[in-house]
Amino acid sequence: MAAIHRTTMTPTKLELLTGWLPKQSWYAGGPDEPELAIAGGFRLDDPEGAVGIEFMVVVDTSAPAPVAYLVPLGYRGAALEGAADEALIGTSEHGVLGTRWIYDGVHDPVVMARLRALLRGEAVPQHRTISDTPDPTVVVRGTGPADGLAVQVNRALRPTEAAQRSPAVLVAGWSWPDGTAVRGVLATLAPS
Repeated sequence: MAAIHRTTMTPTKLELLTGWLPKQSWYAGGPDEPELAIAGGFRLDDPEGAVGIEFMVVVDTSAPAPVAYLVPLGYRGAALEGAADEALIGTSEHGVLGTRWIYDGVHDPVVMARLRALLRGEAVPQHRTISDTPDPTVVVRGTGPADGLAVQVNRALRPTEAAQRSPAVLVAGWSWPDGTAVRGVLATLAPS
């Protein structure tokens, strides 16, 4: 199980995401710089222990109506060989582990393999901030063989637990800025 270190990161994850998020094609915010807050998420363990894996839900409150985004993150101790430039969110100095290369998880093969394992019922979601603690609020509905199916990550999240025609659906919760707790579909298996 991955250990959660109580330390600093410079720049912080939210600082990195504030600059990175508006450059994404799926960003739904306005022209102003996003105002982000961590609103939910979970972690997955890398069996090799080399990659930190976090599925972070952030809420942008810069627009008239807040928007929730899912950002899968892969934390690495070295640059990911062969990764496209747009895959790197940025680097950060971790108070315990040193320099971390932080990647958009949809471009990180370890992150996506573990997400696929979760959707097949072969991985256990972990609490986002507590070491060695499963997160029972993260639920996979329907599991099974994933052959010929692609993992689809929902980036801009909606509070609904319905997914159309998917053999496996990942559902988890987040909180809006007013404290309202909601749940939505974070990822699915779908035909490629």
